[in-house]
Amino acid sequence: MDSIEIMKGVRVSNSRCLILDDGPTVVIGDLHLGYERALESEGMYIPRMNTNSIRDSLNRIIGMYEPKRIVLLGDIKHDFAKAPYECRMEVTKVIKLLTDASEVIVVKGNHDNFLQNILSDMGSELFDLVDIAGIRLEHGHIDSAKRPVVIGHEHPSVRISNAMNGSVKIQCFLHAEDDGIIVIPPFSPLSSGTDLAEEQFMSPACKNADMDKAKVYGVSDIGLIRLGILGELKTTDE
Repeated sequence: MDSIEIMKGVRVSNSRCLILDDGPTVVIGDLHLGYERALESEGMYIPRMNTNSIRDSLNRIIGMYEPKRIVLLGDIKHDFAKAPYECRMEVTKVIKLLTDASEVIVVKGNHDNFLQNILSDMGSELFDLVDIAGIRLEHGHIDSAKRPVVIGHEHPSVRISNAMNGSVKIQCFLHAEDDGIIVIPPFSPLSSGTDLAEEQFMSPACKNADMDKAKVYGVSDIGLIRLGILGELKTTDE
């Protein structure tokens, strides 16, 4: 299925975004524009297609949900340190695509140290967090302690075994209902994600919550998959 309602007025989508009925509002995390350039510095050379792929995906989401507003939940650009003009152009093109279709709210992530300058030139503002329909939206590297909260930052994924004795890692949403925390996957197609059945959480909110009880929704070519509870996935992998 394309989307699943995980709480009243809140749906997770196989398009790697979260939908709030208020508006509606589309919430997107961790674009990491220019990630190819970072991989090149590590000796991995791939076609510079991430920004174009993201723009195509954003256009599909706009057409599908016709949002009143779009919230970018931090880490818009992967790295501002190199090729500053190219960085500015990547960000500008994506923000303009969105503002031509909807109200856009940009939340600051831990990679967004120079983003305010670009947004100011476009007449836009950078926010530390935003509240919509009683739900706190923030990147996740800092915890405001408000619940319920939707965060990115973690790049969540899980590794799923298949019938051929192999495995595949897929991006996922996490919903820790008791703790009031929803974690959304990165929007960048180049981010395989952090396997949370094996690795530790980075965000303060998740570190202080019982995330083993979180429900896991996997993003796949056949639609969203209900994968069960994170703690049970850990047990299975062991």
